[in-house]
Amino acid sequence: MTAYGPEPPALTARAPERDVAGRAPLGDGSEEQQAAVAAWLLRATKDERAAREQWQEGGVALLQCGVQFSAVRIPASLVWAAARTEVLRRVDEWLRLWCGPDGSGFVDLHSHMYYLLLPPTTEFLWTDRQLPGIEFLGRGRCDHYVGVPAVHRTTPVGRGYWCLPMQSPGALCHADEVEQLLESSRTLREEPR
Repeated sequence: MTAYGPEPPALTARAPERDVAGRAPLGDGSEEQQAAVAAWLLRATKDERAAREQWQEGGVALLQCGVQFSAVRIPASLVWAAARTEVLRRVDEWLRLWCGPDGSGFVDLHSHMYYLLLPPTTEFLWTDRQLPGIEFLGRGRCDHYVGVPAVHRTTPVGRGYWCLPMQSPGALCHADEVEQLLESSRTLREEPR
């Protein structure tokens, strides 16, 4: 049995058709590519050395949202319902199809939260009142920080991992794709069970 009953609900929206042929398989990034992505991400901290140490020691570094990226935090139950599975590899594949070749994001395995990364200038319209549990993390009235897994963590081990590994520095999800995913999740949440 899953968190949403014996059978997943019927999807109201499917993952958009995307050409993901150019995207490297999960976890297949070269060391050079991973180093470039790590250097780009570390621009979101004032102390790059400390963040690198956090990655080496615990696998997660605290980075500031709104500098290099913004993030949308989504409860895993919503992503799993939309993907119609709780099998992490299948969810990862579904997200790759949904977000396309440039999408990037990670999952916190302890809090059961997904983080989809968006450009730092994104204006996000969704609120917690419209879709409980969803939070936009960017610059605003207060600064937001998020625990970002080391770029080489692309399998579900430890605290978190990149379910959508960043393919190149600055490769981020498109806001409209994330909003469509949230709209689908909201529809699923409102359906009678």
